[in-house]
Amino acid sequence: MATILYARVSTVDQTVEHQETQARQAGFKIDQVVVDNGVSGIATRLEERPQGRRLFDLLRAGDVLVVRWVDRLGRNYEDVCDIIREFMRRGVVIKTVINSFAFDGSTKDPMQKAVRDALIGFMAALGQAQAEATKLAQRAGIERAKASAVYRGRKPSYSRKQFEMARKLLGKDVNVGTVAAETGLSRGTVYRIKDDPAAAEAALATWGR
Repeated sequence: MATILYARVSTVDQTVEHQETQARQAGFKIDQVVVDNGVSGIATRLEERPQGRRLFDLLRAGDVLVVRWVDRLGRNYEDVCDIIREFMRRGVVIKTVINSFAFDGSTKDPMQKAVRDALIGFMAALGQAQAEATKLAQRAGIERAKASAVYRGRKPSYSRKQFEMARKLLGKDVNVGTVAAETGLSRGTVYRIKDDPAAAEAALATWGR
């Protein structure tokens, strides 16, 4: 039996190391870590992610799949429910680091099944609701930035390609100095992109870049 940690990293404030450290501090003895970097949990189903697909080949009956929370598996209600149920049908136990939830398909008692399934549905729905709220907040931030005289009056010193490359590298926890060297940007510009990506992207949109 193996214990596999699946980590999905989609923003610069998330790191694989942080998710693995949390899991080990929670008492999990991790045999293998599977990671998807820069992948949205809303737009991309688990089986469509490069490393997410590996889980379906790696996990066997009796194995334990550890995730920081169910939103690492996805941010869509139906997808997350289907994924967890599919793994349970295969005899895989899914455990979360946060709140220490465990979803085990071997449960036989109907009341325990009802509670388990209700909890899966609630957590999946909460993950989608949080993702949608985040997207709305980001869009509002971009619109505010577009309307700001600061961003209307200052042409960004970076291109769309440089911005996306910087975001990708920062998402992999690459240090600012290395990102600056790789993208040709100043360290100050990289820090601005890191600290406020929504405003940085809004500046590009305002200038049509």
